[in-house]
Amino acid sequence: MARARLMARCALLAAVAGVVLLLTGLGAGGLLVLVIGLAGMVGAAVGVWWFLAHRGPLRLLGAVVAVGAPVAVLILYIAFGLWLTVLLASALWGVALVCARTALHRSEDGTGTGTQTVRVRGERRPSPRRPVLIMNPKSGGGKVGRFGLVERAEKLGARVVLIDPSVETDVAALAREAVADGADLLGVAGGDGTQALVAAVAAEHDLPFLVISAGTRNHFALDLGLDREDPSTCLDALVDGEELRVDLGSVSGRAFVNTVSFGVYADVVQRPEYRDAKAGTALDALPDLLQGGQGSGLDAVADDHRLLAQQAILISNNPYAAPDPFGAAAATRPRLDGGELGVIGVRVTGAAEAAGLAVRGAQATALNVLTAHRVEVTGTIGKPGNGNGTGNGHDGGNGTGTGWVVGGTIPVAVDGEALNLPTPVVCTLRPRALRVLVPRDRPGSVPPPPRLDWRRITELAFHSSPGTTRRNST
Repeated sequence: MARARLMARCALLAAVAGVVLLLTGLGAGGLLVLVIGLAGMVGAAVGVWWFLAHRGPLRLLGAVVAVGAPVAVLILYIAFGLWLTVLLASALWGVALVCARTALHRSEDGTGTGTQTVRVRGERRPSPRRPVLIMNPKSGGGKVGRFGLVERAEKLGARVVLIDPSVETDVAALAREAVADGADLLGVAGGDGTQALVAAVAAEHDLPFLVISAGTRNHFALDLGLDREDPSTCLDALVDGEELRVDLGSVSGRAFVNTVSFGVYADVVQRPEYRDAKAGTALDALPDLLQGGQGSGLDAVADDHRLLAQQAILISNNPYAAPDPFGAAAATRPRLDGGELGVIGVRVTGAAEAAGLAVRGAQATALNVLTAHRVEVTGTIGKPGNGNGTGNGHDGGNGTGTGWVVGGTIPVAVDGEALNLPTPVVCTLRPRALRVLVPRDRPGSVPPPPRLDWRRITELAFHSSPGTTRRNST
């Protein structure tokens, strides 16, 4: 804590020095630095907004403005001879941020590095005698063959069932057949969607489940602390493993291990081109989300909390540390046995909220972030009518189209797999229902970095016992 206190004081000192440099250097251009920098930030934000929320020429213009604004700021700083002031102020602010982050890390994990991994210890179990592993040779661009997973698994005594990628296969049926034949462990080398289907069978029969990180992103493996770079190391659990109890999600009776997405993202996953061009397809759909365009409006009830007319809803098996819908690919869950669903709703009603969502992320007012034990989602079909007519509009008025109709089916992305489910769609959680066998020697998970909180930094700098200070204040 003494080192954390020192770093917190250095952070405050550097931050104050940067402000003083600008405010007392008015004659040397301090005020001009602030004005030009602020104008550049506004210009860049506008450019990013145009790029994300529009298509066609306006998107191209947005890209030019987003890149051009910082370049123009740099040129102006050089032209007015302000580069030294900017350099010194930037250096001081950089030192402040580094010291602040280090202080927070030291106060929480005692290392100051922010990279100390967490390896949750499980219960030691004897090695399975009849393990059965289902492998998709196409998953993750061919990781099964590239890492020799079949050969290594068979050497360790496992029976391997290879899925034929050219034929539609019911992996849950394969898992049930394996159980009927006497399997005492089920495992999967494949994507998270396939993992969830087999995990449901394992949970149903109270069998241990082995996760092999052979998918593309392997979110479930990441939060279990497994090695995503070398999936063959996951097989070590067959000879030297320990068992973790984790929660298993359920969406209309179908299991999920990571997330269930509704609205714009689910519409994106339904598109045929999504598998081969994820980024481009998502970028094409963003205008519908940010401007509340063609994306279907969604109503949901999370326990007793109502979410109305959401453009997108993301429900996760335990909440993510950073509830940012645009950062889901890199997000992590601190725990998988908390017994609660994470819920993120996105509702953009105007340009100000949309800009806030693009710039502030998880802090935006357009986000509804909460946890729940049960979430019920109802969908809307069609588009709101305009003008006179007999159709009911979404706002209660009349329209010429079919209006917003509750019921039918809605697109849903379950662990990245595209489905259409009848409404209402109900999501629940089965606490600690899944027995996951993991290697004792595994990388572990890196805890999310603490939020940069200057009030917390001030407490660290001037109070000998920050924890005591916070308790007294409450």
